[in-house]
Amino acid sequence: MESTVGQSCPICGLEDGLKMLAHTSEIPYFGEHTQITMSCHGCGWRVTDFIPAEGKKPGSWKLEVNSAGHVSARVVRSSSCTVRIVELGLEVTPGSSSTGYISNVEGVLDRFSNAIGTIKRQSEREGDDDTTIKCDELFSQIDLVKNGEMTVTLELLDPVGHSQILHEDAVSSEISEAEAKNLDPGPVYPVFDVSE
Repeated sequence: MESTVGQSCPICGLEDGLKMLAHTSEIPYFGEHTQITMSCHGCGWRVTDFIPAEGKKPGSWKLEVNSAGHVSARVVRSSSCTVRIVELGLEVTPGSSSTGYISNVEGVLDRFSNAIGTIKRQSEREGDDDTTIKCDELFSQIDLVKNGEMTVTLELLDPVGHSQILHEDAVSSEISEAEAKNLDPGPVYPVFDVSE
């Protein structure tokens, strides 16, 4: 269902430029979720998030990735989720344009690789050899993880509890309200009244 949101775009400020597309579907093993996509036809800004039908509490999911089989584990990341791989010193926190996605552990590793690639290209342009070497080391370590030759822990921290890892070895736990408040909540969507 697509509808116009009576709010201006948070990026370009276009009045009544936002459209919202909501689609509810059953995600295998995760249950019913609504995918919400907000977009601006003026500047092209777009954000997507996944919201489960059941109410959730702030939560954490962890998976010790120690085999090539773990790399195919399904991951649902909401726009409010912080993703960490402590052993590699990698962390992504949600920003104002953070989006949700459904992927697998390999896809999460690829997203980190893409970000590292951007940093490496910049360090090469600036002649920062130390950063370039560190990027190459991270690429090698990520390849080892993908091949099941290095063990790391993938951690999802979500203050609204919408993120999940689908694998029998994944462990979920609630996080305290205090811990949840210390996490970046991600993008703030315009508030609107659906009864109008």
